[in-house]
Amino acid sequence: MTVLTIDEVIGKVHDLPSLPVVVTEMLNAIGKENVDVKTLADKVSRDQALTAKTLRLANSSFYGLQHKITTIQQAIAVIGFQSVRTLITAAAVTGSIAIDGKSSFNFPAFWRHSLATAVCARSLARHVHVDPEYAFMAGLLHDIGRLVLVTCFLEKYEKTLDCRNQSDCYLFEAEQSVLGVDHSMVGSALARHWKFPLVMEKAVASHHEPDALETGSLAAVVHVADAIAHALDLSEDPTDLVPPLSDAAWDNLGLPEARVMETLGETEIQFEEACQVLVGDTAG
Repeated sequence: MTVLTIDEVIGKVHDLPSLPVVVTEMLNAIGKENVDVKTLADKVSRDQALTAKTLRLANSSFYGLQHKITTIQQAIAVIGFQSVRTLITAAAVTGSIAIDGKSSFNFPAFWRHSLATAVCARSLARHVHVDPEYAFMAGLLHDIGRLVLVTCFLEKYEKTLDCRNQSDCYLFEAEQSVLGVDHSMVGSALARHWKFPLVMEKAVASHHEPDALETGSLAAVVHVADAIAHALDLSEDPTDLVPPLSDAAWDNLGLPEARVMETLGETEIQFEEACQVLVGDTAG
């Protein structure tokens, strides 16, 4: 079978739907001063489905608020614009790529693992001076290239899944063997197409091979969170394998055992409720 070229993949990525305009506007506001938050909040509020998902997540154990939030504007006032932007983007991303019922790819397991990695990355980030909201989004997106491959190259990806099952290898190894590309490369192309910040794009691209020279880097956080999420088996995928953990990435985070245990507990507590909100309508 002819392997894919990255140019072929990028061509397909550009054929995929873009995120809602307001989400792109919010992402473009990162790092800018004088952002018109009220206008952005008003635009989000016009999208009822996006608003409903965002508010459900804001009111979940994810933020542990004492009082119920009922509007996007109120959410911004209580948990901040950056956190609300993360929730809105997560709600948009999880509904962005249509699922093909013909595939044997385990979509529920995919989204469960992606969200588990995002929740874990957010928890880890708070202890290592990495932006927690960036960590959540990079964690959610880290495997998104697989959705591109299974959506745009269904027949080829089925052969990848067969290779994984027959060889009992890691799925990214099967991707490289059968397709000539893997989901990390494809995911970074999609992140670029969706205009995510460069630091997130790089973290998606290198989450299996984090840059050991960058102490506490976002890529290292996502790499470790990915391994922890696999180890906790939150995907409920019987074929799941825990990927090799980079000693350099682990050492660079420098987390004491108490912090690690705290992260494990936070991940398990926050995961299920967040999963019901973000994945419930996407996984089946």
